[in-house]
Amino acid sequence: MALTGILLAAGRGRRFDPAGQHNKLLQRLPGGELVVAASAGKLLAVFARVVAVVPPEDGGVGEVLRRLGCEVTVCLEADSGMGLSLAHAIRHSLGGQPPGHGWLVALGDMPFVDPSTLHALAGAIDDGAAIGAPTFDGRRGNPVAFGAQHRDDLLALDGDQGARRLLASSPVTTIAVNDPGILRDIDSPSDLPV
Repeated sequence: MALTGILLAAGRGRRFDPAGQHNKLLQRLPGGELVVAASAGKLLAVFARVVAVVPPEDGGVGEVLRRLGCEVTVCLEADSGMGLSLAHAIRHSLGGQPPGHGWLVALGDMPFVDPSTLHALAGAIDDGAAIGAPTFDGRRGNPVAFGAQHRDDLLALDGDQGARRLLASSPVTTIAVNDPGILRDIDSPSDLPV
């Protein structure tokens, strides 16, 4: 697939642990896999290239992702919001590489997304969609795929909204999937399965 996978792993997870003692991305799922490793593994199984963005002093997240095969880039402004982290990852993906035809943006705290959803989103972009988003039970979730025509919009993102404004102001092709994982993230310790 010509899409580049983007894994956003630069958040501080303050809702998970307000004191900042425990990085939610480094918590273990049943079976022992780290949350961020499970999220990255789904992307790596589908896309030849995965760019992961991490903050400075990431507690080891970047090393985990490098070992798995992600290209890891550090966003110095990560604390300024998801929009800047996403723009940073897009910029990195363009450096020294021929332009692809889009990106699939996934979140490091969403390890339950089914690979079939990633294939469906990539297929929507291949078929000409400018933005593809999955829905389950009528609710839109993550990840989201963007065609190359949104490159400049993605590079201009800032703040904490990520691409939310772009999704609100542009046509979005929704793809119904049988995948509750698109709605399930790890925001608090109770979100971790036992």
